[in-house]
Order: sequence, then C-alpha cells, then structure tokens
Amino acid sequence: MARTALTVTTIPSPYAGAGVAVTMDAADTSNQNKVPLTGREIVIAWNSGATPRTVTITSVDDRYGRSEHITAEAIAAGAIRVYGVGLALEGWQQTDGNLYLEASNAEVKFGVLKLNP
Repeated sequence: MARTALTVTTIPSPYAGAGVAVTMDAADTSNQNKVPLTGREIVIAWNSGATPRTVTITSVDDRYGRSEHITAEAIAAGAIRVYGVGLALEGWQQTDGNLYLEASNAEVKFGVLKLNP
C-alpha cells in the first residue's frame, strides 16, 4: 500500500502582497497519508463532519530510543487542530523522508503549511 501524498502550501514571504489559499485534502482512510518532511511543516487537521473523528501521527525512535505517536487524538465535529510535529525531523521523519498521518474518516481534511525559509 502506497500512502497518499498531501498537498503542501508554502506560506508567502512577509513581503508578499497577498495571502495564499490553503489546500485541504481529505484523509485517505485506506492507504493513509504522507507529506515530505523538511523541518518547516505545520499540519492542520479539520474535522469537517458532524461527529467526532480521530487523527494519528506516527513517530519514530529518536536518538535516545524514544517514540511518542499522537494516537487517535479526538477532534470534535467542526473543530480544527494544529500540529507542529513537522518542525522537527528527529522523532517524526520516517526512513523515506516523510511524515505519516492518518484519520478515522475522510471527513477529516489535512492541510500542510510550509514555512518560507
């Protein structure tokens, strides 16, 4: 099973004359999702549905052998959660260079913001 890549929206520079629209992709509940991790990503999870849903973000062991997944975190109907896990490679970047995410239902929409260097 190949994970489905999420769309990354690059945040404009502080001198840009306008903002950008954030692309929100529906969670792929069969294959799960991934996003290339550079250490400048912020993940948004929006439960667009009418019932609570969950999100899981998979960690990896850090240099001390610790891992701490965000496992089945509940998101209320209509609520938005923001995760800064993409701001750290250690503990989150998988061997293929990606961050792994999944949701319990496609009503969860993921948006990924990449900070401008």
